[in-house]
Amino acid sequence: MEKNNKHVFILMGVSGSGKSAVAKQAAYDLDAVFLDGDFLHPKANILKMRSGVPLNDEDRMPWLKLISDAAFAMSNVNPVSIIICSALKHKYRDIIRGENDNVHFIYLKGSFDVIQERLQKRQGHYQKTGMLQSQFDSLEEPSADEKDVFVVNIEQPLEKVIADTEAIIRNVCKG
Repeated sequence: MEKNNKHVFILMGVSGSGKSAVAKQAAYDLDAVFLDGDFLHPKANILKMRSGVPLNDEDRMPWLKLISDAAFAMSNVNPVSIIICSALKHKYRDIIRGENDNVHFIYLKGSFDVIQERLQKRQGHYQKTGMLQSQFDSLEEPSADEKDVFVVNIEQPLEKVIADTEAIIRNVCKG
């Protein structure tokens, strides 16, 4: 089977790592298609998170399969697509990879303290700051065997995080 030249980038990391801000700007700058994976959460998941209860693996499975399906559909249409998804565990990333050849992950990495400070300043998002610890507890940082994962340090100005992310996307797309 011929590998297509269309790429999907999953911006991953805990809540507050800057996924939305980075993805929106990178999509604009690179003329890429953008999807916030949170839009694919079932209503029950949203209500659970809104009430301050962390999702468990069973809650996440249908959502992760939808993200994988969205990545597949997007990779057949758009040269560059960006999807936001926390993708905290290796098995979650494997579900998203699924049968997708051209999926890459960009891990927006930062310390608990920096991200907690950002979340405390955030308004209007259903992720509560108290849930950050559960996200860090669930986080399985990508290992060296995950060759399709790139890391961006978020403990720098947002403009630099965006520039680093865009450089990764450009380099991957060049081949």
